[in-house]
Amino acid sequence: MGASFRWLLQLHKDVPKAASFYSEGLDFTVNVCTLRWAELQSGPLKLALMHSPIDQSTQKGYTSLLSFTVTDINSTVTKLIALGAELDGTIKHEVHGKVAAMRCIDGHVLGLFEPA
Repeated sequence: MGASFRWLLQLHKDVPKAASFYSEGLDFTVNVCTLRWAELQSGPLKLALMHSPIDQSTQKGYTSLLSFTVTDINSTVTKLIALGAELDGTIKHEVHGKVAAMRCIDGHVLGLFEPA
């Protein structure tokens, strides 16, 4: 038997705040949330959040990237900014739909896609 996917893991300074960010901003269901650990779900995707004192937003280089399909990119961007995210560039209008890159509260990259 091969390996099976368990979850994606991100490190965050404030796990409850990060759980709230994904729950309120992208409608994830919070299955477990403590000060040090959270497990969230969106359909079959499971996202684990673990406490780390390292400030991901000040680190150089790349971080994890989570990509989401959304029905209304403008309202999603507005909601995420209100929750502490930053838009990285502009919303781009491509042939296949709208795309945007954002940095969440601890600097992780979120890709958003609204199909045409």
